[in-house]
Amino acid sequence: MQCSWKAVLLLALASIAIQYTAIRTFTAKSFHTCPGLTETGLAERLCEEGPTFSYNLSRKTHVLILATTRSGSSFVGQLFNQHMDVFYLFEPLYHVQNTLIPRFTQGKSPADRRVMLGASRDLLRSLYDCDLYFLENYIKPPPVNHTTDRVFRRGASRVLCSRPVCDPPGASDLILEEGDCVRKCGLLNLTLAAEACRERSHVAIKTVRVPEVNDLRALVEDPRLNLKVIQLVRDPRGILASRSETFRDTYRLWRLWYGTGRKPYNLDVTQLTTVCEDFSSSVSTGLMRPSWLKGKYMLVRYEDLARNPMKKTEEIYEFLGIPLDSHVARWIQNNTRGDPTLGKHKYGTVRNSAATAEKWRFRLSYDIVAFAQNACQHVLAQLGYKMATSEEELKNPAISLVEERDFRPFL
Repeated sequence: MQCSWKAVLLLALASIAIQYTAIRTFTAKSFHTCPGLTETGLAERLCEEGPTFSYNLSRKTHVLILATTRSGSSFVGQLFNQHMDVFYLFEPLYHVQNTLIPRFTQGKSPADRRVMLGASRDLLRSLYDCDLYFLENYIKPPPVNHTTDRVFRRGASRVLCSRPVCDPPGASDLILEEGDCVRKCGLLNLTLAAEACRERSHVAIKTVRVPEVNDLRALVEDPRLNLKVIQLVRDPRGILASRSETFRDTYRLWRLWYGTGRKPYNLDVTQLTTVCEDFSSSVSTGLMRPSWLKGKYMLVRYEDLARNPMKKTEEIYEFLGIPLDSHVARWIQNNTRGDPTLGKHKYGTVRNSAATAEKWRFRLSYDIVAFAQNACQHVLAQLGYKMATSEEELKNPAISLVEERDFRPFL
């Protein structure tokens, strides 16, 4: 039996049409996993109410600041929060952690910390799509009519504390401090917040609740996202000193060591080594430059940013392909030359940035520093942090413990 060329052509066109329809259907449908959640009924509800995503036709640039606690992440977050065309969220994964692992601490095993990764990735996908309703699954008590007063650190997000999301008394251009936001704005309307998100060209999210960049691979490779990762690292000795000062009860044994000069027998060393292991694993992946991270990953040392905040911020924005907003430049000018004693909040960002980066050297004894250097020697060398070989060298600010390194983005 012979077919005319017209029949063959019609069959080919029909085949192409069927494939095109299938592709459109796939990209329009929800794409999420249903992690094994511990709360009764939550898994089923999330599977039923999972977010729906459309392909990122606008090619919005999504930014994820990957960091750890007391590494300077609040400061870096403000570099995006101050941008007029960026919708910024401070630690939305706190709600996932609080729901799935209520008594989560830094000292838990890596397996415990990764329980929440599947749920976290789903939530991040929805937030980058400006679907803030999906966050309601993790807010306790549940929002009523999409309004709540339980969003973690709402005041750290400029958009959530300004019109039209918030309508405080006073001038239309009034900028509220974090504490004033919650008090003067009242309940957060997630519908208005989602509309404000969609009006902006970029979404930036900060998190200290994803251990390493490998955990983000599914998001980085997602064709519907244009996600770029800024991994922020800091000298682990500086992180230890800052945590000991901020979380005084949790790190009381380290403080006891500093005060008595004797190392407690029951010291939780994982409070230090977990940071170093996560840094080493994540940075190793980034510096190996796998193809899936090409154009998607930038490593930033807090010390480099603190010493030259404007220059490093310009480099970050150049990597992202986002024009640097004058509001960001003004914020840097006003917040990197101040007296750090003026910051009343433990997550405050007003400081003499260069001095803050070096302050740890005067908050730790040499015995503790030597112990930390031995436990974290691999990652210290990997990131270009020098060893202090004596008490005199440690306390001498004229001696730099940070090597000059050029961690250029993988483009």
